[in-house]
Amino acid sequence: MTRYRDLYSVEDLPIFQNRMYASEQEAIHCPKGNMRLVEDLETGLLYNQQFDPDQMVYDEHYQNDQSSSSIFLSHLDEVAGIIGRTMPSELLLEIGCGKGRFMDLLLGRGFNVMGVDPTYEGDSARVIRSYFTKELNMRGDGIILRHVLEHIQNPFDFLCMVRDANGGSGKIYIEVPCFDWICSHNAWFDIFYEHVNYFREADFQRMFGTVYESGKVFSGQYIYVVAELSSLQRPVYDPGHAAQCTAGFFSQQPELPATASQHQRRIVWGAASKGVIFSLMSKRRGQAVDTIIDISPAKQGRYIPATGLRVHAPDAVLSTIPDGSIVHVMNSNYMDEIKAMSQNRFVYKGIDNVL
Repeated sequence: MTRYRDLYSVEDLPIFQNRMYASEQEAIHCPKGNMRLVEDLETGLLYNQQFDPDQMVYDEHYQNDQSSSSIFLSHLDEVAGIIGRTMPSELLLEIGCGKGRFMDLLLGRGFNVMGVDPTYEGDSARVIRSYFTKELNMRGDGIILRHVLEHIQNPFDFLCMVRDANGGSGKIYIEVPCFDWICSHNAWFDIFYEHVNYFREADFQRMFGTVYESGKVFSGQYIYVVAELSSLQRPVYDPGHAAQCTAGFFSQQPELPATASQHQRRIVWGAASKGVIFSLMSKRRGQAVDTIIDISPAKQGRYIPATGLRVHAPDAVLSTIPDGSIVHVMNSNYMDEIKAMSQNRFVYKGIDNVL
């Protein structure tokens, strides 16, 4: 029996979506890799079979902080509430704490938290600037793993390492993008090289014998699960949970609506993963994006991978865009925030709201 079922292939994707570049040419010539998304017919897990972990070196140029948005901060508040009601209160360890924003939020609420991440830029003694390994001798009564597991080749092996490093037990909070949401929203722009894995809620039910709580957050875009590390078990393929997408999903390509005139600019709001892939695929279709906007100060004035588009702050560019222009919003969760920020002057198209 063939071990894999092919789902989707695309070539020459940037290996990082959130790695920012100092020049247009450096961004255009960024490292690239190929995507071959498969379903493993032994474990049932979905991943990029052509992923090369040796290319993935995370450093200070990696910018995925979303704390500039009040909408995303509301999401973090919700997650903190889940952790507060499901996780132990003694010592929490956040693996992959990024710039430390969520850890700081938890500390402000009275949690005792330590963190580890190679991209950390602060000076807190609570954070180790490193990849997580067993040799760090870091443990927690509860482990937080937010938006890390989708980046890790062999996620089950990684979880086993976390379990063993933590003395064989402990509660773990995991949060990852939801593949079922990607499929139901025709979100082809949410499949990219940097995410080697794509998860369904059922995957975690098969990986853990004890799941205390699971569900979806951030308008269904993310899965969360609270489970017992000691109950970790190798997942086994279940035909009843085979990957399902709408007919033609993986063959779809973006097509920007016709502009009011040939001189009207093509504008994208959101310079993170969705915006990077949407802009790249649009360019390949001969519908290149002219302007990309983002509220993150860490992205502004720098260049996104593959297309080399320069990221603009809203205040720096909105006055140059004619009223009634089409603005393509990369994540509809931010639609109201974007409309308010731009005084509702434009026609807003959410690319992820097709059900």
